[in-house]
Amino acid sequence: MLVELTNGLTALGHQVIIVMPVHGDISYDIHSTLHRTDHTVLRESDFPASDIIVSNFYTTVPVSEEASRSGKGLHIRLSLCYEPLFLPENHVSFPSYNTTSRLLVLSEWQRDIIALNHGITGSIVPVGISTVFRNRHIRHNLQEPVNITAILRKVENGFSWHREQEYLISQLDIVKQNLPHVNINFISPPDEFYTSESLQQLKAGGKYRFFTPLNDEELNYHYNCADIFVSSSIFDSGSLPGLEAMRCGAALATVYSGGNMEYARHETNCLLSFRYENRLAGDVIRLVQDHALRIRLASQGEVDSNRWTWESSVRIMEQTIHNFMQGNYTH
Repeated sequence: MLVELTNGLTALGHQVIIVMPVHGDISYDIHSTLHRTDHTVLRESDFPASDIIVSNFYTTVPVSEEASRSGKGLHIRLSLCYEPLFLPENHVSFPSYNTTSRLLVLSEWQRDIIALNHGITGSIVPVGISTVFRNRHIRHNLQEPVNITAILRKVENGFSWHREQEYLISQLDIVKQNLPHVNINFISPPDEFYTSESLQQLKAGGKYRFFTPLNDEELNYHYNCADIFVSSSIFDSGSLPGLEAMRCGAALATVYSGGNMEYARHETNCLLSFRYENRLAGDVIRLVQDHALRIRLASQGEVDSNRWTWESSVRIMEQTIHNFMQGNYTH
């Protein structure tokens, strides 16, 4: 999302400078100016004079505020996730939300959580979908059994508990036991798959097919091959993969994660369950067996996904920043 927003603002004519420590990774094409520091952590002196300084993670908030107070720009926090609820060091991330009242969030759910905990009402900048993702109408040409697809991320040395991946695998195993003819597919980022012993062991077991798309074009193809896309995450500010799969014409079976309530409507454009209902496998089986339902939900999901564009997100962010600069916001 950072790449889409910064590239979009740059395309609109704004000067965007991305400040990164020396060992920061870049996995996407960026069109903005990149300023790499010569240290492993950001310092106030690394920030150029700007109109706006945007922090995007709790670890960047203090130094961004320090740079702002030294006169280098107005500090705005872009909260891509509410860190205290699922990441370590919540004793640090929680009070960081008391640093600035100028706050950007991704969804109503995230806005409400922060408002309840900190008394600050953020402005929503919604997620978007790249124009790369579209329905290519190739499913009928594949001549394959029903394809059920989900994303699996690396669990080693990471923070993935909120994705409920063990639950996801157990539910898809139930589906396979009841409907042995279906394909179970997992999509993993290649750098995560090839450094994850657990993911490689799952593939070696032969029960599942694994795909490691190198870019959005390849990911779009795999979304297009999926008849049903499954998401088990219970905590997301935006929950983008389900929305992308909808755009590509897959029927969505998902667990409530907070942020996906922006677009997910049970029995209208997806099948949605709360985690405690333990219904995910049943919903997937229902979609496999009820072809008419699957087509209806997929079609409506594709239509509903059209309102989610990065162009819209960038324009909303641009206007919200302008409002902050004018002092027109609630907190």
